[in-house]
Amino acid sequence: MPRATNNVAAKQRRKKIFKQAKGFFGKGKNVYTNATNRLEKGYTYAYRDRKAKKRSFRGLWIQRINAGSREHGMSYSVFMGKIHANNIELNRKVLADLAMNNPVTFKAICDSLK
Repeated sequence: MPRATNNVAAKQRRKKIFKQAKGFFGKGKNVYTNATNRLEKGYTYAYRDRKAKKRSFRGLWIQRINAGSREHGMSYSVFMGKIHANNIELNRKVLADLAMNNPVTFKAICDSLK
């Protein structure tokens, strides 16, 4: 009796890996073991950087709020302290957007805090 192999499933499995590794440099795109290693490392970076992205955006928002509040004579910490003390329910993302794109509205917020 001839030896039975499951070539169809094996080829589909490899094809799926190569499709995901498309665009990698060198052997990372066309050698199965290298492609699986590169994909695994890429997935770990993607997982890690989805978390880091949130941190970096928060830092950017803080810088923009700081720049906007300093134009109106307040530091970031004083500004945020007064925001919380006056129960203004705007998060950092919205405040940063106002400081950058709507300076008139941001000025009105700063004037209401003084």
